[in-house]
Amino acid sequence: MDLLRTPDSRFESLTDFSYSPRYVGVSADAGPELRMHYVDAGPADGPVMLLLHGEPSWSFLYRKMIPPLTAAGFRCVAPDLIGFGRSDKPASVSDYSYDRHLQWLGSGLDAIGVGQINLFCQDWGGLLGLRLLAAQPERFDSVCAANTILPTREQAPSEGFLKWREYSQAVENFDAGRIVVGGCARLVPADAVEGYRAPYPDETYKAGARAFPLLVPIEPDAAEASENRHAWKVLDRFERPFLTLFGDKDPVMSGAERVFLKRVPGCAGQPHAIIENAGHFIQEDAGEELAERVVGWLGER
Repeated sequence: MDLLRTPDSRFESLTDFSYSPRYVGVSADAGPELRMHYVDAGPADGPVMLLLHGEPSWSFLYRKMIPPLTAAGFRCVAPDLIGFGRSDKPASVSDYSYDRHLQWLGSGLDAIGVGQINLFCQDWGGLLGLRLLAAQPERFDSVCAANTILPTREQAPSEGFLKWREYSQAVENFDAGRIVVGGCARLVPADAVEGYRAPYPDETYKAGARAFPLLVPIEPDAAEASENRHAWKVLDRFERPFLTLFGDKDPVMSGAERVFLKRVPGCAGQPHAIIENAGHFIQEDAGEELAERVVGWLGER
């Protein structure tokens, strides 16, 4: 496995994201140890708010949410998934799998020393975070799902997703900044666009970003679709607080919140919301509002 590591100089001029980098070693399938980056902010003894990003973003996506969450007493832990952000980047699309991502993330959380978890997950953050919950439900005190789902592919994938999947493989320049802008409903400042581009000096660094669309199970008999169905059996019994916050302008995930509301017992009586004028990258569009809603929901600690 050939590994790439984005030069630190790419991250020197980020706006509103001056957290000191932290790293842990992670591994999967008895493979090489990789370096995973994470943000760890807020009181060390505060309840953990685990912030999981998706495609093709990184912990930078949470820069608007972390300050109000830490001010409310939460310890915010925001890892960069392997292949993203300041984490190591295996150079081949074939180096990535759904299961390897679960192993990398799980070993990273253990190495960081994360115990009980309040989970905030979006996009692939949900595909991974909810699988971790299914494996250890007692470890999760609450969940906030934003513009995500745990796909079982009992229904055919949407036309929008299939177009995105095709685009991700065919486009010559996989421009993370442009992709985030296209997934937002509000103006993204130019310096933020560059922040999303920062992890990728050139196309060779983007194998992880290109791999994710291929890892979503699109056939009902896919192995990961079966594993996700097993995970849903745990979610069908999950009674701890479960909140959904979805954007009203996300063409891919719109309506997916109804699946959680129908199936997860912990959704009952929670202050669910559809955030106005917010797209797929809801943290970029409405990060401050999301943090305010989460603090109001869980209370200051």
